[in-house]
Amino acid sequence: MKLFTAFVALCAAQQGVTGFAGVGPAFKSSVRVSSSLKSTAVDMKSALATAANEARGLAMDSIAAAASGHMGLPLGAAEVGAVLYGDQMQYNPSDPQWLNRDRFILSAGHGSMFVYSWLNLAGFDLPMEEVKNFRQHHSMTPGHPEFPNSEHNTPGIEAACFAAHEKLDNLIVLLDSNDVTLDKMADYTQSEDVAARYEAIGWEVVTIDGHDLDAVQKSLSNAKGSHNGKPKLIICRTVIGKGIPEIEGTNAAHGEAGVKYVDGSKGGLGLPDEKWFVSDGTRDFFKDVQAKNKATYDEWQTTFSAWEKSNPDLAKALKMGVDKSTQPSADEMFAAIPCLEADTEATRVSGANIINNIAAMIPTYISGSADLHGSCRNYINDGGNWGAGGADKTYAGRNLYYGIREHAMGSIMNGFAYHGIFTPSGSTFLVFADYLRATIRVAALAELPVSYVFTHDSIGVGEDGPTHQPVETVSGLRVIPNLDVIRPADAEETVGAYVASVARQDGPTALIFSRQNLEQSSGVDYMVRRQGTLKGAYVLKKETAALDTIVMASGSEVQHVMKSFADSPSVRIVSMPCMERFDRQSDSYKEEVLPKACTNRIAMEAGVSAPWFKYVGLDGKVVGVDKFGMSAPGDIVMKEYGMTAENIKSVVGK
Repeated sequence: MKLFTAFVALCAAQQGVTGFAGVGPAFKSSVRVSSSLKSTAVDMKSALATAANEARGLAMDSIAAAASGHMGLPLGAAEVGAVLYGDQMQYNPSDPQWLNRDRFILSAGHGSMFVYSWLNLAGFDLPMEEVKNFRQHHSMTPGHPEFPNSEHNTPGIEAACFAAHEKLDNLIVLLDSNDVTLDKMADYTQSEDVAARYEAIGWEVVTIDGHDLDAVQKSLSNAKGSHNGKPKLIICRTVIGKGIPEIEGTNAAHGEAGVKYVDGSKGGLGLPDEKWFVSDGTRDFFKDVQAKNKATYDEWQTTFSAWEKSNPDLAKALKMGVDKSTQPSADEMFAAIPCLEADTEATRVSGANIINNIAAMIPTYISGSADLHGSCRNYINDGGNWGAGGADKTYAGRNLYYGIREHAMGSIMNGFAYHGIFTPSGSTFLVFADYLRATIRVAALAELPVSYVFTHDSIGVGEDGPTHQPVETVSGLRVIPNLDVIRPADAEETVGAYVASVARQDGPTALIFSRQNLEQSSGVDYMVRRQGTLKGAYVLKKETAALDTIVMASGSEVQHVMKSFADSPSVRIVSMPCMERFDRQSDSYKEEVLPKACTNRIAMEAGVSAPWFKYVGLDGKVVGVDKFGMSAPGDIVMKEYGMTAENIKSVVGK
């Protein structure tokens, strides 16, 4: 079933942004129409109007104090915020992670004072002092919102197509249509009909006056109550920067140009000169809102408790999704996956079995692909296919078919991770990783536990040629802070890679798998290879005489190093599947693997060489690929570029 309602608020018509509604167990938020709480409908409208202007005042004062920020959206969409937080959204500030809350996503992150103002007014744990500290060092109110706050950036039209195709009718997008871009008015650079575009891909679309409280209430209430299989787009026609006459309705209103007019504009909004003013009436109004929402929350908790008792197995699986500390540990997962008796095997093929081991242990683990399940081998057998519109697709499925939408896939996986129940993974060819790079960066910044399965990892792709041979991509991913990039050498390291990816809860992991078959390091205990992968690097073969040379490699090149130096007494072989995990190890462990006393170091990887100099030193050598590839059978390309046992033997000279 689809769970809760997801609201996405946008900044401007030109941004074409959408969001994603998650899936979950069989609970659905009740539809709540406009309520007068303890007052009449007229009093409700008056309270919302007052709250809207006071939210404008908070944004104006905070941006003025910081001499930095963006006034346009907080002022232009204030009535939308008032209706969302004052009437239409289901939430409980005392339990902000409530499973069945409605989700609000602020796509236009530069308009962050919009959400900060409303979180404070609605009673969330965002004190006024933090509102005053907008954009200041170590404040809870940075210039652009950061997780674990309640918003994140979302993708463009390709995700909108996905949402319509999968009939996600609990997704409501509010488009702040203000006819403005940063440089010019919007009609200077664009002329498309946004409503027609969204209707064409299957959305229900309505256009309203975004400053008309009745229209905003009615459209949201209708959207929440409509279960017609269509996501909803509410185009809110607004005046950007409304409330500051000198700039409202112009592109100057986008940023902080209105700061110098703040004090003189407050009278027109019915606000006193007092900074960060919130009236007692508005505080009382939101206490009533909280009381009503708390009653809904308590009723749902009673229903949920009864469901838990009636469905203990499902409740256990749900708990594992919500509280990741209850899922199996890395050691427990290793124990449950038998030794893989592979001879030669591509790591993508090894992964096809391992992902099913993982899925059996973690029922909330889900997989997906940007139209490449068959090639990337990341399908969960017997997991079913997720979605609407077919006999083999249900919302209980664990395999998502994203279509040729890499960016949307990355953003939707982020949405799953933000939501918190599911552990998402998704696949494509490594060379296409840049299509979702922005979403990977968000996952790393927000510390989201997302896994990417990137296959066809090097010039070993062969005949498809240099357009599909990602010589630079692994290194390009390694420069993203807080992203673990794991390139395993064989089936057992692939076990370690998968386990590392699901055990990690403070950031994303990119799994880099080969297309071609690889020799296995079968002479080394399988658990050593698994545990070594968790540590990022380990001694695969220790010297039997005085240490003279360290040769290190990752992925498909480990087999060449092993072939060349397995019997060399003074050569140590280090497999380094993940630089980031190795860098997090203790100094003593790093010294144990790469002793400083040994400076004769060589590294080998079928990718650009730059990252390896951190480990080999300026006097070391790297056998890499610092130019684009060629179209030929993979083994020929590898030979032409020096990715062979014979070449590494020649370079080392041992």
